[in-house]
Parts: sequence; structure tokens; C-alpha cells
Amino acid sequence: MKIAFAATRPADAGVIALPVRKGAAPTLGEGDRALVQAAAAAQRFEGEAGTAAEVYVPGAQGATRLLLLGVGTGDDAAFERAGGALTARLLTSGVTAAVADLSGEDPLAVARFAAGAAQRAWRFDEYRTKLPEKQKPTLATLTVVGDDSGWAARAAITDGIALSRTLKTLPPNILYPESFVARVTAAVDGLGLEVTVLDEDAMRDLGMGALLGVSQGSRREARILALKWNGGGDAPVTALVGKGVTFDTGGISIKPAAGMEDMKWDMGGAAAVAGAMLTLATRKAKANVVGVMGLVENMPDGDAQRPGDVVTSMSGQTVEVINTDAEGRLVLCDAITWTQSVYKPATIVDLATLTGAMIVALGSEHGGLFANDDTLAEQLLAAGRATGDLLWRFPLSPAYDKLIDSPIADMKNVGPRGAGSITAAQFIQRFVDDGVKWAHLDIAGMVWADKDGATWAKGATGYGVRVLDRFVADNCEG
Repeated sequence: MKIAFAATRPADAGVIALPVRKGAAPTLGEGDRALVQAAAAAQRFEGEAGTAAEVYVPGAQGATRLLLLGVGTGDDAAFERAGGALTARLLTSGVTAAVADLSGEDPLAVARFAAGAAQRAWRFDEYRTKLPEKQKPTLATLTVVGDDSGWAARAAITDGIALSRTLKTLPPNILYPESFVARVTAAVDGLGLEVTVLDEDAMRDLGMGALLGVSQGSRREARILALKWNGGGDAPVTALVGKGVTFDTGGISIKPAAGMEDMKWDMGGAAAVAGAMLTLATRKAKANVVGVMGLVENMPDGDAQRPGDVVTSMSGQTVEVINTDAEGRLVLCDAITWTQSVYKPATIVDLATLTGAMIVALGSEHGGLFANDDTLAEQLLAAGRATGDLLWRFPLSPAYDKLIDSPIADMKNVGPRGAGSITAAQFIQRFVDDGVKWAHLDIAGMVWADKDGATWAKGATGYGVRVLDRFVADNCEG
């Protein structure tokens, strides 16, 4: 769907959407107001954010379909929801063009409305060959009447979310470490990013025994992909590190068959990092940021890592592998060590669909946040509140750290049943260098949705792109 902008409402618009604040009336001519208010009342429409009502209004050009979109108290997030609600209503309705009149609204509200509409229009129909006509998208153009000065940055975020969603939706026979690299590098080509790719030979030379141990049961070779954006002059580097397990069977500690197909999105952290780097480069962020993605497939063949194996990480620390399904932290620890060695970041934020325990704790309402620095934690929490990619902070402490001590190695890759998300974070923290600010986002419950949301259809949500972009914008740009 194309987003266009106009200074005034087109005279021939057949479908018009108007924002309505809670308790207020839409801006209409006197002759139409009573009819529209009566229709809205009949539909119990009161302007709550994300709600909609519609009525046909007679006019010189024939009946006009008028949609009232609730924006609550009128905050920017409510306009984003309203844009999503408009697309959800019209995308497959048979309507090919619509106009949203946001004349006089704040540029950020206009931009977020357009972004919500565009993000809700994203679909993945690549492998559907017999889609019924009534399920095919028809809405080709949405013209937004209003100030478009805030749109460029929101368009960049929308593009990043689209890339993230596509990566998470692609089937695992199509998306694996090598093809992930190919797709992402093609998506960011020409944007000015420095691209570095490590193959297994390079990782072996560097001593990445933890990451390679996860990969050794798969015929698909592992990769590390790094995208570096240099937009901040002499400013310190911020690193975004993503877990990219393109399919996770659990390895020898194999998962139950029911629902295993969902494990194609166990690379949700890497997908969020890829989308965020596309966004930052597209909008020419005034910051120095590197996005590092550790990419593996976790399979249970005759060469697979066994429970009880001991591996040596790039840092030199040894890990007793108790459970091969706790593989994400093994990928992250080597990716983080390499990132620190090469890029010397002042701050690291890692993202991973890491633990089922996080879904038990938070469901799909918040991602989990762990941090070794209170200021960094609050910056990320604030970015989450501003964007709607919500986070909730969890504790770290030496008491939890003791739960992953091993009797034969430096540490185990899992602790006891309790505090599973915390002990996973404690494991990763052992690989963070002294003086480096670090945060870990466990987003296991956030990257995929089993029902429609305000700005996404059932499936990949694109979670993580917005919060990373906002964190960089607010705290890393000069």
C-alpha cells in the first residue's frame, strides 16, 4: 500500500477518514453533523483510541463513505492505532483508495498515523497460490491530508519493521544462516553500512567454541553478520547484538513436536537488529552503531552437541552444556565477546527470544529487561514507553549467579527450574567486559502474535525495531 500526502482534501474522495477525540464531534458541515452523530451513537462509537464507526453521506459526487477513527485523548500513539484501524478495515474491502484528513494535527501525530496504517498493511503472501479474491488486498493508496514533515523518519522505521517481519516469517528451508546474510545485505545495499561476515572457518580460528557447538549438528553453516553505521563522528560505539537461531529443534534435548514449527522465529533478536540497522542507516542517524547477528541452526544429527559436553568460548571461559535447548546464550556469548574485541563498544544491548520462562512471567505484553547499569535500564524503559515496545526490568545478583556454577567447568548453560530467565541473563553477563554498559532484552513473548494487533496482523510483529531506534535517537545521537 502506498502512502501519499496532500495539503487539502481531494474533491473526488469516495472514502474519507476523520480522527475523532473521545467525547468530541468530527469536523463536518452542519448538514451532515446530525446524521453522522446519530450513526456514531447507533454504533456506540465514543472516540476511544483504536475504535471506528462509519456512515454514508450523500454528496454532489454521490455517496461518500465516511469513517470516524477514535484517537482517545489525541496522543501520538493513539493516532498510530487509528491508522492501523483504518487499514484493517479497508485493506481487503474492495476499496482501492482512501483519504485520511488530519488537517491541523501535529506533524508527529500525522506521521504516526501514516506509519500505523502502513505497518498494518504488511502481509506475507509469497507462498499462497490460491488466495480467494475476497482475501486479496485491494487498498492501493492512502492519501493523508496533513503536514508530512515527520514522515521520513517514520517511513524508515516502517521499512525496518517490514524487514524484521519478513525474516521472521520466512520458512526455515528458505531462511538459514547463509540466506539470512544474503537477504539482509541485499536489503541494506547502498545505504552506507560497513558489512562484515564471518564463516565457520573464521569463527573456528577465533575460538568460538560455544557458538560453533550449537551449529555442529546442522548441515547449514553458521555465520556472524555485522553491520556498522558510522554517523556519529568521534562518539563512542553502541552495539546491538541479536540471537539468530534460524530454526531451533532443541538439538539432542529435543523440543516436543507440537508447536515446533514456531521455532522458525527463534532468530527474532537478530531480525530486530537487522531492521533497526536498516532504519538507522535510512534516516542517517547521527550515531555510531554496530548491529551484530549470531546466526546458527540447532539440529540433532549424529554430530550434534550432547548434554554433558564442555565447550570453550572465545573469551576462554568454559561451559558445561547441560541442555542443548539452552543454545541462544551460547550463541550470544561468543557474539558479544567478538563484538567487544573488534568494535570496543561503550554500550551493548542484546536481544533474544531466549527463554520460555519469560513468556510465563510476562506473556506477550512486555519484553524482559536486564541491565548492569541503572541509567541504561531507564533509557530503554523510556524508549519502550514512547514507542509501545514495552519492557519490564528484572533483577540480577550474585545469588542468582551461583545457580549456574558448574562442578567441572567455569559455568553451566542452565540453572535450576526457578528464575530461568534471570540465570540466562546472569550467564550472558559473565561475558561482558568490565566498564561496558550492558542490557539484555528477552523478547520471547513479543516477536510473534497469535492474533491481530493495532499495527500488525496475526504473525510477526516487528517488535524491537522501534525501541532500538528510539533508544539510539534519544541517547546516542548528538
